[in-house]
Amino acid sequence: MPVSKRCNVVMNEKILRALVSAGAVKKIKITAEGSTIYVEAYTGSEATTAKTVKGKLKTWSTIDSAAKWVRSLGIGQMQVDVARWQPEQKKLTL
Repeated sequence: MPVSKRCNVVMNEKILRALVSAGAVKKIKITAEGSTIYVEAYTGSEATTAKTVKGKLKTWSTIDSAAKWVRSLGIGQMQVDVARWQPEQKKLTL
């Protein structure tokens, strides 16, 4: 599902850490689409993408850096979806 069709709940790092501490996060998935790498958190059946404090999509430049961030939240298992990843693709600045 494209990033734009995700739930619009602002889940920044502070909120995500609290949800992880409470045991509410059921699954974490690192998704790479085109040149964008982002994290999705599942607290139920729907995914919510990690956001910055300003409410923008939180992205990483490498899968490794995204995995390290997820690990820093206290999560040891995650899924990685690279089916639509194109590491050579340049990012467009909008």
